[in-house]
Amino acid sequence: MPQFSTSAIVCAIRHHGEHGTIVRLLTPDAGLVAGYVRGGRSSRVRPILIPGNVVEADLRARTSAQLAGMTVELVHSRAPLLSEPLPAAAIEWACALTATTLPEEYPYPALHSALSAVLDAIEAAPAARGWAAALVQYERLLLTELGFGLDLSACAVAGRSNDLAFVSPNSGRAVSRAGAVGYESRLLPLPHFLIEGGEAGWADIVDGLVLTGHFLRRDLLTDRRIDVLAARDRLIERLKRAIA
Repeated sequence: MPQFSTSAIVCAIRHHGEHGTIVRLLTPDAGLVAGYVRGGRSSRVRPILIPGNVVEADLRARTSAQLAGMTVELVHSRAPLLSEPLPAAAIEWACALTATTLPEEYPYPALHSALSAVLDAIEAAPAARGWAAALVQYERLLLTELGFGLDLSACAVAGRSNDLAFVSPNSGRAVSRAGAVGYESRLLPLPHFLIEGGEAGWADIVDGLVLTGHFLRRDLLTDRRIDVLAARDRLIERLKRAIA
């Protein structure tokens, strides 16, 4: 896209040269886009380029193969949340996961809406019980959008949709309590909120993070992208402290 303007969520930044910054944004219609912000390390622009912030961006490139030049204006800042360790870790992880796994310039409108909702939830209720379940749902949606969705519709053993309680770590298919007899230790617990929605207790949230984390590590965050898991580890450590 040689030239366009859009609202977007800042997902990742990387310093380039002495003064510039390469920025990755998640947009509603164009998916993940990258551009070079001249002066991105300046005192005026640096507070705008914070992961989780909403910006209005203008991108211009001479050719579609060239990294676009980008200018940004702040629409909504989530910088105040960076002083809170747990919300800050959640924002860091959600944005890093998005920037690391999505291909550029491929539309994912459902992911944009979901990430925006997760960030809004973190801002509205910094206590993790208010947003952790939504973050797990976002991880699951991202897996689905990238072709690695979990099949939680029916038991992989019996074919029934009732009393689903586990997920196969190999196939990603749900297993009922009856179908899992004798194999429980080899399966991943399936929290009910991933099927029914709604609120979740701490135990279910932890189970959900273990479940989605297994498939993120196996299917998406491999090779060089594995480094981004450090952000998830920081989040989980802070969640454990909140639970204790």
